[in-house]
Amino acid sequence: MGLFGRGSGGGLMNVIRCDEQDYLVWKWRPKQQEANSTSRENSIRWGSSLRVKDGEVAVFVYPQKDGTMQDFIVGPFDQILKTANLPVLTNVIGLAYGGDSPFQAEVYFINLQQNNQVRFAVPYFDAFDPRFPDHGIPVAVRGTMTFNITDYEQFIKLNRLVNFDKDQFIKQIQDAVRRNIKSVVMNLPQATGIPLVQIESKIMEVNEQVSTNVKPRIEGDFGVNLKALDIAAIEVNKESPYYEELRQLTAGITARTVQAQADINIKNLQDTQELNRQNMEETMRIQREEAQRAQRLQTETQFIGAHALDQQTTVLKAGAESLGQMGQMGGGEGGGGGMNAAGMMTGMMMGGAMGQQMAGMMNNMGQYWQQAQQGQVPTPPTGGATPPPIQGAPTPPPMPTTQYYVAIGGQQAGPFNMPQLQTLVQNGNLTAQTLVWKQGMAGWEQASTVAELTTLFAAPAGEATPPPMP
Repeated sequence: MGLFGRGSGGGLMNVIRCDEQDYLVWKWRPKQQEANSTSRENSIRWGSSLRVKDGEVAVFVYPQKDGTMQDFIVGPFDQILKTANLPVLTNVIGLAYGGDSPFQAEVYFINLQQNNQVRFAVPYFDAFDPRFPDHGIPVAVRGTMTFNITDYEQFIKLNRLVNFDKDQFIKQIQDAVRRNIKSVVMNLPQATGIPLVQIESKIMEVNEQVSTNVKPRIEGDFGVNLKALDIAAIEVNKESPYYEELRQLTAGITARTVQAQADINIKNLQDTQELNRQNMEETMRIQREEAQRAQRLQTETQFIGAHALDQQTTVLKAGAESLGQMGQMGGGEGGGGGMNAAGMMTGMMMGGAMGQQMAGMMNNMGQYWQQAQQGQVPTPPTGGATPPPIQGAPTPPPMPTTQYYVAIGGQQAGPFNMPQLQTLVQNGNLTAQTLVWKQGMAGWEQASTVAELTTLFAAPAGEATPPPMP
């Protein structure tokens, strides 16, 4: 048998629905029935229709022998109440009323979709800076909070639905928010280190701290979901006698902090500049030493031939003196005897050594100057030590070197000195008809027309005829 059919009580069928536009909790009553008028305000007749919109829930509260029973219908729902719709209600009604109609049940609609925005204002209360724990400065806070209902079962447990008054409920939430905000802001400077005179400019930090502390308390006490809590303004009473004193102290600390940071930055900059200067000096010192070393090597290379010649001249001079004393190498005491054969042999041996040394010296010097004329790095004469630079003596100019540019394959190549030109002749890249040019010439000319180069083509390399022996 259906739950809502015709019963012995008779009567008209009801449409159970909520047509309110702005509500949080709304109690349904039959038409023309006022609150607490008679027991008929909770009477539900057989065949009644239940309509629950999307975003709301219908709560059936009905008594039974063991206590109060609740049943929830979450929208959207639009049907005739049947045993299949409310199985729990069916059992209760069957046991309690034996199927008679009407039966007693309170029906509440709870809005799950509406966002409820509530303004709050916390009047001036004393807040304390940790540096002035005994001097309270008045602070006021204003803002808004937004909440809705998501856990309707928890909401019903915490709030009485009979004669629910939305305005009274919001007032209770406002009072709780004020108490919690006052508690948080009062201790915020001590907890976070934010100076009390700067709390107005730290509104985002304050809002985060307040939301973190207030949200679980409001949700736990009232069963609502606190979606947002926004502090619009924090006002510090600047007329307070302690405000100016605290402001000067904070400004002095801030100024000293800024000055200390500036001093640290300047010191770091100076240290960096000093380090860069030292690095630059060390780099320049190394460069100077390398340049001086290169100059010494170049000077020693230029004067090594003269130094070797000087050393060999000294040796030859000593040999000549020994040879000049050969006539004094007589026999007998006092030098009055005849020629000393041993002395004669010694002088002859020294003369031969001197001749060989003179010939070797002349040969080495000839090779040295030939290399210098050809533009090559001269090889120091053998046996000579590297002489120190001559104090006050001018550095001789380098040997002039003639260099030519050569047209090879239609492209300019060079410049080449004489030994390099000789190599080009040998490998066939330079012929008598090849165009050449050097500094001082008006234009490119064939190599055969340049007097200085005619010797390169006089005879094949390696077949030159030597002049007659003197």
